Amino acid sequence: MPSQPTNAGIVTDEASGERQIPESVRADGSTRKAIKIRPGYRPPEDVEIYKNRAAENFRTRGKGPPPGSEGLKDEPKPAASAAANKNAKRREAARKKAQAATEDAGPSAKAPEKAPEPVVEELDPEAEKEKKVRNLKKKLKQVKGLQEKKEGGAALLPEQLAKLVKMNELIRELDALGFDSDGEPKNKEADATKTETADD
Repeated sequence: MPSQPTNAGIVTDEASGERQIPESVRADGSTRKAIKIRPGYRPPEDVEIYKNRAAENFRTRGKGPPPGSEGLKDEPKPAASAAANKNAKRREAARKKAQAATEDAGPSAKAPEKAPEPVVEELDPEAEKEKKVRNLKKKLKQVKGLQEKKEGGAALLPEQLAKLVKMNELIRELDALGFDSDGEPKNKEADATKTETADD
Protein backbone atom coordinates (compact mmCIF):
# COMPACT_ATOMS: atom_id res chain seq x y z
CA MET A 1 0.00 0.00 0.00
CA PRO A 2 1.48 3.41 -0.97
CA SER A 3 2.16 6.02 1.69
CA GLN A 4 0.82 9.57 1.80
CA PRO A 5 2.27 11.73 -1.04
CA THR A 6 4.91 14.31 -0.09
CA ASN A 7 4.82 17.96 -1.19
CA ALA A 8 6.49 16.93 -4.47
CA GLY A 9 3.89 14.16 -4.98
CA ILE A 10 6.27 11.27 -4.21
CA VAL A 11 4.70 8.14 -2.73
CA THR A 12 6.62 5.24 -1.21
CA ASP A 13 5.49 1.66 -1.75
CA GLU A 14 5.74 0.11 1.72
CA ALA A 15 6.12 -3.44 0.39
CA SER A 16 9.04 -2.85 -1.99
CA GLY A 17 10.32 0.50 -0.61
CA GLU A 18 10.38 2.04 -4.10
CA ARG A 19 9.61 5.73 -4.41
CA GLN A 20 7.78 7.16 -7.39
CA ILE A 21 5.48 9.90 -8.59
CA PRO A 22 2.34 8.02 -9.69
CA GLU A 23 0.92 8.45 -13.17
CA SER A 24 -1.63 11.20 -13.56
CA VAL A 25 -3.92 12.74 -16.18
CA ARG A 26 -3.05 16.09 -17.73
CA ALA A 27 -5.63 18.83 -18.35
CA ASP A 28 -5.80 17.93 -22.06
CA GLY A 29 -6.73 14.31 -21.20
CA SER A 30 -3.36 12.67 -21.94
CA THR A 31 -1.72 10.43 -19.35
CA ARG A 32 1.53 11.31 -17.62
CA LYS A 33 3.72 8.24 -16.95
CA ALA A 34 4.85 7.31 -13.43
CA ILE A 35 8.32 8.61 -12.57
CA LYS A 36 10.70 6.52 -10.49
CA ILE A 37 12.71 8.41 -7.88
CA ARG A 38 16.22 7.20 -7.13
CA PRO A 39 16.96 6.29 -3.50
CA GLY A 40 18.18 9.14 -1.29
CA TYR A 41 16.95 11.94 -3.60
CA ARG A 42 14.93 14.69 -1.94
CA PRO A 43 13.36 17.30 -4.22
CA PRO A 44 13.48 20.95 -3.09
CA GLU A 45 9.75 20.91 -2.29
CA ASP A 46 10.33 18.21 0.35
CA VAL A 47 13.38 19.81 1.99
CA GLU A 48 12.44 21.35 5.32
CA ILE A 49 13.37 25.00 5.43
CA TYR A 50 15.48 26.09 8.37
CA LYS A 51 13.65 28.73 10.38
CA ASN A 52 15.68 31.09 12.52
CA ARG A 53 13.52 31.83 15.56
CA ALA A 54 15.22 35.15 16.27
CA ALA A 55 14.68 36.37 12.71
CA GLU A 56 11.08 35.15 12.76
CA ASN A 57 10.45 36.98 16.03
CA PHE A 58 11.99 40.13 14.57
CA ARG A 59 9.71 39.95 11.52
CA THR A 60 6.59 39.44 13.62
CA ARG A 61 7.38 41.96 16.36
CA GLY A 62 4.45 44.08 17.39
CA LYS A 63 1.94 41.53 16.05
CA GLY A 64 0.01 39.28 18.35
CA PRO A 65 0.47 38.69 22.08
CA PRO A 66 3.64 39.51 24.02
CA PRO A 67 6.52 37.10 23.42
CA GLY A 68 6.43 34.02 25.59
CA SER A 69 2.75 34.31 26.52
CA GLU A 70 1.54 32.01 23.74
CA GLY A 71 0.14 28.77 25.05
CA LEU A 72 0.30 29.74 28.73
CA LYS A 73 -3.43 29.28 29.21
CA ASP A 74 -3.54 25.93 27.44
CA GLU A 75 -0.63 24.29 29.25
CA PRO A 76 -1.18 22.96 32.77
CA LYS A 77 1.21 24.31 35.37
CA PRO A 78 4.02 21.92 36.18
CA ALA A 79 4.07 20.50 39.69
CA ALA A 80 6.39 22.45 41.95
CA SER A 81 9.58 20.68 42.92
CA ALA A 82 10.36 19.76 46.50
CA ALA A 83 13.00 22.49 46.71
CA ALA A 84 10.54 25.11 45.43
CA ASN A 85 7.98 24.02 48.04
CA LYS A 86 10.60 24.21 50.78
CA ASN A 87 11.67 27.72 49.71
CA ALA A 88 8.05 28.88 49.57
CA LYS A 89 7.49 27.62 53.14
CA ARG A 90 10.63 29.46 54.32
CA ARG A 91 9.48 32.72 52.71
CA GLU A 92 6.02 32.34 54.27
CA ALA A 93 7.53 31.74 57.73
CA ALA A 94 9.84 34.78 57.38
CA ARG A 95 6.91 36.96 56.32
CA LYS A 96 4.83 35.83 59.33
CA LYS A 97 7.77 36.44 61.66
CA ALA A 98 8.25 39.99 60.30
CA GLN A 99 4.52 40.68 60.60
CA ALA A 100 4.50 39.48 64.22
CA ALA A 101 7.51 41.70 65.02
CA THR A 102 5.75 44.82 63.68
CA GLU A 103 2.58 43.97 65.65
CA ASP A 104 4.59 43.56 68.86
CA ALA A 105 6.26 46.93 68.35
CA GLY A 106 2.82 48.57 68.33
CA PRO A 107 2.09 52.10 67.12
CA SER A 108 5.66 53.25 67.63
CA ALA A 109 6.77 51.15 64.66
CA LYS A 110 7.30 53.34 61.67
CA ALA A 111 5.60 52.65 58.42
CA PRO A 112 7.97 52.58 55.47
CA GLU A 113 8.56 56.12 54.29
CA LYS A 114 7.79 57.16 50.76
CA ALA A 115 10.61 58.16 48.54
CA PRO A 116 10.94 61.95 48.38
CA GLU A 117 9.51 63.53 45.29
CA PRO A 118 12.11 64.82 42.86
CA VAL A 119 12.69 68.53 43.32
CA VAL A 120 12.32 70.54 40.15
CA GLU A 121 14.98 73.21 40.04
CA GLU A 122 13.72 76.64 39.16
CA LEU A 123 15.88 78.18 36.49
CA ASP A 124 17.15 81.64 37.14
CA PRO A 125 15.89 83.89 34.31
CA GLU A 126 19.10 85.93 34.47
CA ALA A 127 21.23 82.80 34.06
CA GLU A 128 19.06 81.68 31.14
CA LYS A 129 19.51 85.09 29.51
CA GLU A 130 23.31 84.92 29.93
CA LYS A 131 23.37 81.44 28.45
CA LYS A 132 21.36 82.55 25.43
CA VAL A 133 23.58 85.61 24.95
CA ARG A 134 26.74 83.45 25.06
CA ASN A 135 25.23 81.13 22.47
CA LEU A 136 24.25 84.01 20.18
CA LYS A 137 27.70 85.63 20.54
CA LYS A 138 29.36 82.36 19.58
CA LYS A 139 27.16 82.00 16.48
CA LEU A 140 27.75 85.63 15.51
CA LYS A 141 31.51 85.15 15.82
CA GLN A 142 31.31 82.13 13.48
CA VAL A 143 29.22 84.07 10.97
CA LYS A 144 31.68 86.99 10.99
CA GLY A 145 34.53 84.55 10.36
CA LEU A 146 32.62 83.11 7.38
CA GLN A 147 31.99 86.62 6.06
CA GLU A 148 35.73 87.36 6.20
CA LYS A 149 36.43 84.14 4.29
CA LYS A 150 33.87 85.09 1.65
CA GLU A 151 35.38 88.57 1.28
CA GLY A 152 38.82 86.92 0.97
CA GLY A 153 37.53 85.01 -2.07
CA ALA A 154 37.12 81.55 -0.51
CA ALA A 155 34.30 79.34 -1.80
CA LEU A 156 31.70 78.58 0.87
CA LEU A 157 29.44 75.57 1.24
CA PRO A 158 25.65 76.02 1.00
CA GLU A 159 25.32 75.51 4.77
CA GLN A 160 27.85 78.27 5.38
CA LEU A 161 26.00 80.63 3.03
CA ALA A 162 22.79 79.89 4.95
CA LYS A 163 24.56 80.93 8.16
CA LEU A 164 25.64 84.21 6.53
CA VAL A 165 22.02 84.98 5.67
CA LYS A 166 21.06 84.61 9.37
CA MET A 167 23.57 87.25 10.52
CA ASN A 168 20.98 90.05 10.74
CA GLU A 169 18.63 87.76 12.66
CA LEU A 170 21.35 87.04 15.25
CA ILE A 171 22.04 90.77 15.64
CA ARG A 172 18.31 91.43 16.14
CA GLU A 173 18.09 88.75 18.83
CA LEU A 174 21.11 90.20 20.64
CA ASP A 175 19.55 93.69 20.37
CA ALA A 176 16.31 92.36 21.90
CA LEU A 177 18.32 91.00 24.84
CA GLY A 178 20.05 94.39 25.32
CA PHE A 179 23.38 93.74 23.56
CA ASP A 180 24.99 95.38 20.54
CA SER A 181 26.28 93.62 17.39
CA ASP A 182 29.67 92.94 19.05
CA GLY A 183 27.99 91.19 21.98
CA GLU A 184 28.67 94.00 24.48
CA PRO A 185 25.86 95.15 26.80
CA LYS A 186 24.15 98.34 25.59
CA ASN A 187 23.77 99.70 29.15
CA LYS A 188 27.55 99.88 29.62
CA GLU A 189 27.91 101.64 26.29
CA ALA A 190 25.28 104.21 27.30
CA ASP A 191 26.93 104.64 30.70
CA ALA A 192 30.30 105.19 29.04
CA THR A 193 28.93 107.94 26.79
CA LYS A 194 27.25 109.63 29.77
CA THR A 195 30.48 109.66 31.74
CA GLU A 196 32.38 111.07 28.75
CA THR A 197 29.89 113.93 28.37
CA ALA A 198 29.96 114.59 32.12
CA ASP A 199 33.79 114.80 32.08
CA ASP A 200 33.72 117.47 29.34
